[in-house]
Amino acid sequence: MAQMLNKAKDFVAEKIAHVKKPEADLKDVDLKHVSRDSANFISKLAIHNPYDHSLPICEVSYTLKSANRVIASGTMPDPGSLNANQETMLELPMKVPYDVLVSLARDVGSDWDIDYELHVGLTIDLPIVGNFTLPLTKKGELRLPTLSSLF
Repeated sequence: MAQMLNKAKDFVAEKIAHVKKPEADLKDVDLKHVSRDSANFISKLAIHNPYDHSLPICEVSYTLKSANRVIASGTMPDPGSLNANQETMLELPMKVPYDVLVSLARDVGSDWDIDYELHVGLTIDLPIVGNFTLPLTKKGELRLPTLSSLF
């Protein structure tokens, strides 16, 4: 009986391992809006759903780092669904206090470019498998707004 149960577990594990999973690509971080107290950045996620039915997105979590410091983090609960057999574009907004960006710019130098690292966890509800998180990472440079662009 135990041998038959082990064979069944192995069969199910092998089938689940070969199930197609959604794929995602993280685009660069861009400046969207600047106010007197913060800068709003946005990154786009291109997610391809290989299934012939839509899949719900449970949550998107993110951490934006620069100079080994977290400058923004958060979650976006229930952002919608992935379209069937299509690529879905999802915008990920991030709000960073302006004083954090200015202190980073002083640390980095006078060119107003800050190296960043964005970590995103895209949690999708897959049939049979359950919640599945796609980890994504993107590195690049942020161009900071100048004081003249605030006014």
